[in-house]
Amino acid sequence: MHKKLHIRKGDVVMVITGESKGQKGRVLGVDRKKDRAIVEGLNLISKHTKPHSKAPQGGIIRKEAPIHISNLMLIDPASGTPTRIGKRLNKKDKLVRYSKKSGEEIK
Repeated sequence: MHKKLHIRKGDVVMVITGESKGQKGRVLGVDRKKDRAIVEGLNLISKHTKPHSKAPQGGIIRKEAPIHISNLMLIDPASGTPTRIGKRLNKKDKLVRYSKKSGEEIK
């Protein structure tokens, strides 16, 4: 059983520390075993590849590397600023995430 994280695929997040500090991007995937997320356009690395069917030329490819979850903060959908996340029951008795800053539910 993996632990639940405050960030999910599709969320817009901001990097709060590290080389990409202050940059925003959409989460492409989350690795719950390693507590890491891949964010679109952030933490880019250069990968050297040999020629193969997908890349007949081979060469150097720029791709996103995983960032630790603790270095990411969710963007509040109401104000567009970073916020902490809480969990509560909504009117239909379903557990939902909400923004601690604005109190709005996060879809």
